Amino acid sequence: MIKVLPILLALGYGIAMYRFSVWRTSRELDEKSTELADPMLRQMCDQLAGALEIDRIKVHIYEIAPVNGLAAPDGRIFITRGFYNKFRTGAVSAAEMASVIAHELGHVALGHSRRRMIDFSGQNALRTALAMILSRFIPGVGVWIANGLTTLLAARLSRGDEYEADAYAAALLTKAGIGIGPQISLFEKLEALTQSNSGAAPAWLMSHPKTEQRIKALQDLEAKWQIPS
Repeated sequence: MIKVLPILLALGYGIAMYRFSVWRTSRELDEKSTELADPMLRQMCDQLAGALEIDRIKVHIYEIAPVNGLAAPDGRIFITRGFYNKFRTGAVSAAEMASVIAHELGHVALGHSRRRMIDFSGQNALRTALAMILSRFIPGVGVWIANGLTTLLAARLSRGDEYEADAYAAALLTKAGIGIGPQISLFEKLEALTQSNSGAAPAWLMSHPKTEQRIKALQDLEAKWQIPS
């Protein structure tokens, strides 16, 4: 018979990890970020704000080198210094940067940014509980199986979130008069932009849908939105 106490302990561990992760993430973002002040990108943010019928969208520069954008659990939007530098050198256009901001706004509006922190804690709890249970029946292998199952679950959830945020961004960019074109063109160059010096793609790409699938989904959306002449 499976004992309940180990599972309860695993759930408690998950809740503790969630609270610690939120605190640690917020602290690091506070210490390593400043508000975006670039006039061209601010104009793009104003266009997005107008489409959302709000006064302002506040975006921050997160002082790390990797090329990425992110939405914090508290709803703040961040562009990494590495991504901003790509814009400054002309590798990324202002409209393409706007598509990144719109995508991260989608994560916030759809509740992904906060849910991901909950998923993180839930996955840790599930991993621990599964490992405890499976190890009783498959000693030595149960931990590996638990890790594999929770990793697959996390990747599937993340890919679903990306498609939803892409669709949100496409609608917002279209309403703002920017269009889907910059979103697609950024996807086409994203792998090259995020390639590391060692030639290996960053780990976060593993949890994102394939680029060609994301582009196809956007093209299907655009075709569906076309008004028949």
